Amino acid sequence: MNAIDAGSTKTSATWSHAPDRRTILLLAIALALLVLALYLPALQNGFVNYDDPDYVTHNAHVLQGLNWENVKWAFGTNNPAANWHPLTWLSHMADVQVFGVKPWGHHLINVFLMATDVALLFLLLAGITGKVWRSAAVAAIFAVHPLNVESVAWVAERKQELSLFFMFLTLLAYAWYVARPSLARYATMAVLFVLSLMAKVMIITLPFALLLLDYWPLDRFSQRNAAGETPGFLVLVKEKIPLFLLSAVAGWITVGIHRKEGTLTATMPLAWRLKNVIYSYAVYLWKAVWPTRLAVFYPHPQNRLPLWQVAIAAIVLIAISAAVWKYRERKYLTVGWLWYLGTAFPMIGLIQSGRQGMADRYEDLPLIGVFIAVVWLVAGGAVERRLSPALAAAGFAAVLSPLMFLTYRQIGFWKDSETLFTHAVQVTKNNGIAENNLGAAFMDQGEPAAAFPHFLAAVQYAPDLGSAHYNLGVLLHKQNQLIEAANQYRLAIAHAGDTQEAAQAHNNLGVLYLGLNNLAVAKGEFDKAIALNANEVNSYLARGTVEFQLGSVNDALADFTQAASRSPSPASLYWLGRAEEAKGDFARAKGAYQAALQLAPGMAEARTRLESLKTLTGQ
Repeated sequence: MNAIDAGSTKTSATWSHAPDRRTILLLAIALALLVLALYLPALQNGFVNYDDPDYVTHNAHVLQGLNWENVKWAFGTNNPAANWHPLTWLSHMADVQVFGVKPWGHHLINVFLMATDVALLFLLLAGITGKVWRSAAVAAIFAVHPLNVESVAWVAERKQELSLFFMFLTLLAYAWYVARPSLARYATMAVLFVLSLMAKVMIITLPFALLLLDYWPLDRFSQRNAAGETPGFLVLVKEKIPLFLLSAVAGWITVGIHRKEGTLTATMPLAWRLKNVIYSYAVYLWKAVWPTRLAVFYPHPQNRLPLWQVAIAAIVLIAISAAVWKYRERKYLTVGWLWYLGTAFPMIGLIQSGRQGMADRYEDLPLIGVFIAVVWLVAGGAVERRLSPALAAAGFAAVLSPLMFLTYRQIGFWKDSETLFTHAVQVTKNNGIAENNLGAAFMDQGEPAAAFPHFLAAVQYAPDLGSAHYNLGVLLHKQNQLIEAANQYRLAIAHAGDTQEAAQAHNNLGVLYLGLNNLAVAKGEFDKAIALNANEVNSYLARGTVEFQLGSVNDALADFTQAASRSPSPASLYWLGRAEEAKGDFARAKGAYQAALQLAPGMAEARTRLESLKTLTGQ
């Protein structure tokens, strides 16, 4: 990177103003190793039952690994995450290709990406500011801050670290372009920006962030070109129009998917959202200072925020803004504060997607601005007061040490679903999502008694959460509390988050009525399940048994054929044999029974029917 002069067409920062490149490289490696050492315990963690099933463990496309059909699917918009991030899908497929479904491998890639991101952040700041030790301090705080644990320790949040990776490369490419503008360098930056958007659309505000960097530290607003003219704000905005267009396209795709999948909470009044926006901006700052009681999910407060809390939050934000304006000659304060406000904006909740009020993972990018402002302010004060480097280093270590301890502890909460959501329930209030997922974790462990109170709490705290009603219905169904179970299944249908969720509730309701021998009602529920999800094999099999009992052998044969062709199982093949036998096609019936016995040699019913047919046909 060339030397840059604030009074020329080059930037004001230069590597030559910093320690030698070997020192910078060693610092970058040291920061990366710090991340690897700190996050090593994450490799012992497993998958969790929140988003990991959609992204990896229950995603048929991802579990098949990399192939052409799955690559095409990754670039489409029909996915369970209601987001367009093809690079993220491809990275998960690559993980499965290499590690299978062993969680340590998936965690390893997340940790490696975080280590790389930290090193790139340091290299970027050192390169554009020339302040190597301040840049290292910002990168170190970013590396060990507990608010970043969620993005690293959660397999499903691969998209965050991947997007940051390409974002930092984009910023480095921008500095490269600014040093010597050319179409090729601009195109390189634009391509990297597209890759970042294809990992996660959170980086949509990057063109705005580049304007901030133009102001400081690149100081392009005061640069003069060969004709002795300064570019001015509008010229720099015009330069970024292609990037703004890319952001607009990414935003349009994302909002379209959210709207199609029903994840946009359009019914939430604007007043509720505005109050939460003000409150969240202030609370994120508090969590940056005091990062305790962190949770995987924070319920949206809706209209429950006390006015005094919103007022205090607003006063804090106004006070900080006033202070930044008063000391605006310290450009890093302006840039850091506007970076925080601007890069957080797409995720702050003004356009509400999902049930969360806020999320730790939304703040790793915005808080970089806060870290820069604070580090530069404190370092400037230390220089003015001529504090010794040893004292400054000791003070920094005193800040970093508790952050590292809290991060280490926070990584442990991601050990498994029970640990994660037990902690979330403990540190939040009225958390229906956490209660529901904790109950599901107990069910997976075969502990229905432990799950029951959590499902009850989930439907109380989140009465419009379809999956909570469904889970409670399943548990009540197993306990033979059929009336209560049926009520919960109907509520699950009414509040289903997607068609597959509704289809499963209809299916279970059908099974319930089938157990009561109410065949007509049961068939109606199976009809609805199949209409909503034509790939639900169990619904075909169950409807076929109803039709078989009602004497509609042709309909039953069609459903058993569908079930056996979509997912051959001993049960589907056995009932296919029964239907063929009832139709008088003994050869096909024997073939179906034999196929069932190949899958389940101990299936007595199939063996008995097969022996009877052999006796009947003399074969």
